[in-house]
Amino acid sequence: MKNIILVRHGESEYNAKRIVQGHIDTDLTPAGVVQARLVAEALKSYSIERIISSDLRRAYRTALIIGDVLNLPVETDSRIREMGFGEWEGRSYERIFETDYTTFQNWLKNPVACPLPSQEEISSFEKRLGEFFKDLVQMEEENILVVGHGGSIQGILCIACGMGMENLWALKHSNTGLSHIQTDGRQTYIKVVNSTAHLDGVSFKENPIM
Repeated sequence: MKNIILVRHGESEYNAKRIVQGHIDTDLTPAGVVQARLVAEALKSYSIERIISSDLRRAYRTALIIGDVLNLPVETDSRIREMGFGEWEGRSYERIFETDYTTFQNWLKNPVACPLPSQEEISSFEKRLGEFFKDLVQMEEENILVVGHGGSIQGILCIACGMGMENLWALKHSNTGLSHIQTDGRQTYIKVVNSTAHLDGVSFKENPIM
């Protein structure tokens, strides 16, 4: 039985400033570094054999911190980048709420029927994540860690569950939130979704989904 562990990156500079990121390449904040170290300690119990990260800096640096704690190298795969949010990238959430609140809410409810203007095609997003997940299932290691983004992790969960991408934002992931998929290639089980037990007792502000 294969165990696929999914972890969202730690708090990024644009998370802290409440700015939409997508493919914009931002680094971790000091709080994000702490979150990464805390989740790394929690991951010791999963016997991780391989770490695969998005190539965007906020995820890759999170993965490097985890890899340092677990004494494992990190490889990157651009297929698990965040969704591209088009012209909304670099905009603040406050400004979006002022000018495009209804568009934003409709997109959260159903990103397939109500896409953002000029965002990455949802079919393209689903295709790259689906191909990545298929490759994961075929890897020889039994315990694999994937470090990604809110959208890419939630997309993988939708694919693993057989849920449509219209449910993408119903599976919100916190910074360094941890999910656990178990599969034998025929049957797939979601064991954990967005566990943040490793952050208990430490105060972190809630950050945006993108």
